Amino acid sequence: MTLDTQKIRADFPILSTKVNGKPLVYFDNGATTQKPLQVIHRITKYYEEENSNVHRGVHHLSQVATDKYENARTYIAGFINAQSEKEIIFTRGTTESINLMATVLESWVFANEEVLVTAMEHHSNLVPWQQLCKRQKAKLKIIPVSQQGEIDLDLFKEMLSPKVKLLALTHISNVLGTINPVKEMIEVAHNYGIPVLVDGAQAIAHTKIDVQDLNCEFYTFSAHKAYGPMGIGVLFGKETWLKRLPPYQFGGEMIDQVGYEDSTFNTLPYKYEAGTPNVAGVLGMEAALRYIENQGIDNIKKHEDHLLEYATSLLEEIDGIRIVGTAKEKTAVLSFVINGIHPYDIGTILDQMGIAIRTGNHCAQPLVESFGLPGTIRASFGLYNTIEEVDVFFAALLRAIEMLR
Repeated sequence: MTLDTQKIRADFPILSTKVNGKPLVYFDNGATTQKPLQVIHRITKYYEEENSNVHRGVHHLSQVATDKYENARTYIAGFINAQSEKEIIFTRGTTESINLMATVLESWVFANEEVLVTAMEHHSNLVPWQQLCKRQKAKLKIIPVSQQGEIDLDLFKEMLSPKVKLLALTHISNVLGTINPVKEMIEVAHNYGIPVLVDGAQAIAHTKIDVQDLNCEFYTFSAHKAYGPMGIGVLFGKETWLKRLPPYQFGGEMIDQVGYEDSTFNTLPYKYEAGTPNVAGVLGMEAALRYIENQGIDNIKKHEDHLLEYATSLLEEIDGIRIVGTAKEKTAVLSFVINGIHPYDIGTILDQMGIAIRTGNHCAQPLVESFGLPGTIRASFGLYNTIEEVDVFFAALLRAIEMLR
């Protein structure tokens, strides 16, 4: 089965936008994806017909909102094959999920112990661990990445020891498009008793996620990278780990009994969900994941792989171009630079032609600098993008290069 991209595009009203009089070509899906009507309408329906706080009222609207909210949790648990809905914690997104873990794991990481991350991490999966190590006087160790954008598994294995208390790594690089061998790395880490956190922000919309098959302790993602709303995401954590770790924030919902001298805390998952939740965001995230499921994640992957292969073949025809990230296992991210031309200048001219791409270090400054670059030009594809759009992008890129040389 192939995707019906024209039918899909009709679900995304923003794609009919014109930029500087040109039809929008949106190739910045790695930053955020656009939202289908199914998501927009679900959020609107909540505010028009179901709006109420959850878990706190005996009245009809509160019960309706609570049921919808918890049903969404159950669906999302099934979407990533969590063992229980108790393992699904709603957060503001991947960044908050990782910061949550980097706070509560202070009780796990101590002086002279080590946390491993890869050299390709987004700042959100680097800085929280860097700061944890500073607070705890532990050591942050960096797993090197080759010039092709791949992890050397033999070198990774050499870095493992009883001193390592956590491995945190991205499933898919937002700069390189590399799909890391996370399952194999988790298995090796477990041989040393090392828990693993996976940053799935760039993976959730592009590949099947099965946390039980991966066997990771923690998995994180944001809805807005998967055609859902901003400001909402998920932390999956194995129930045994979430039970043993302390709360992250304090307030309403996450408590059990409160006195002036002491308090006891709620059961999972509410132990980690202080305050009024983003109910509309959760329902919008559910609608987005259902949209992905309806299209078929395997169909989406085939479509995006085809776009990536075609776009890569066109770019390789350009003199002076360097593609950054040539791993054997890649998803729909294409980063590149052009000799003698600053990425920002390309991005500015392409915008004048209606094409949205991203330039800069993509919140992965150490990685980009390791390639000797100030930044890259990044085109990242989604399920609604087409071969025709790639052709428009390529023609515009040739014109921009001609103007700048």
